[in-house]
Amino acid sequence: MSSRDYSPNHAQGTRTQVLLAGAIAGLVSRFCIAPLDVLKIRLQLRYHSLADPLSTPTPRTPTGVLHLARDILRHEGITGFWKGNIPAEGLYLSYGAAQFLAYRSANQVLESLEQREGVKIPGPAKSFLAGATAGTAATTVTYPLDLLRTRFAAQGTEKVYTGLIASVRDITRNEGPAGFFRGLPAGIAQIVPNMGLFFAFYEAFKPLAADIHLPFGSGDALAGITASILSKSAVFPLDTVRKRLQVQGPTHGKYFGGAKMPVYRGVAGTIGMIVRREGWRGLYRGLGVSLVKAAPASAVTMWTYERALSVIQGASQEDPVEPR
Repeated sequence: MSSRDYSPNHAQGTRTQVLLAGAIAGLVSRFCIAPLDVLKIRLQLRYHSLADPLSTPTPRTPTGVLHLARDILRHEGITGFWKGNIPAEGLYLSYGAAQFLAYRSANQVLESLEQREGVKIPGPAKSFLAGATAGTAATTVTYPLDLLRTRFAAQGTEKVYTGLIASVRDITRNEGPAGFFRGLPAGIAQIVPNMGLFFAFYEAFKPLAADIHLPFGSGDALAGITASILSKSAVFPLDTVRKRLQVQGPTHGKYFGGAKMPVYRGVAGTIGMIVRREGWRGLYRGLGVSLVKAAPASAVTMWTYERALSVIQGASQEDPVEPR
């Protein structure tokens, strides 16, 4: 396949086909990268004050990725790497579907605007706007599952919640509905540039990668990896802020690293406190794992989405020219 034969799949398929393909992509991706996700969250929540000697890691404190992995395996077993997997699967399933549906719909609106108003929107700008819209919509709709995923992944040997239903009941009773949306502003502030940049990079790199012959027959995975690494690196501090805010509340002292963690309020306040107490490095703790995770996650997501959509379209009897 040459780059001139490339045609983006984001506007192809009916709404049902796009929803199903996006859901499948999110589900498969989540299962594959669950252990790396747990490691990243634990690293982001590990509090280390530059001014407080008592917060300095002890020999029993997992300070690096390998130490942390061994600590989880020793004290929590192999299943510790999949803590929070149930809400996370629900998150990735619904997020993947909502993201691709919103991205496709946003592209259709922009294309309609171009045709109606005669305005030509540059390709990269169109991808950025559609990606930012998709990320904002998907993040807001699925945020309670994201919060539950983080809280379960942050549970060490001490149980905070006995199960998913118990966690929903406890948060509702003690924190109210707003408790499910702790850190949402940081999530929105992160996802808008992240998803906008991701889709802009992805659409830009995919036709270039189409000429590169890789296993499985396409450069979708390579384009996804490159786009994800570049976009995630740019907004990672906001991801750390979001994780710190998500474990605030009545139970925050029980989570991994929470015993010494201060109370955070607001995006700007959290950034300022992390920088003052932990240095700029505190905002990037876990970035290495995040980038390692981003590569397979994005490759699996985009490759699975493209393949699933092709298979679904091939098996479908619907006329592709019908209204979508």
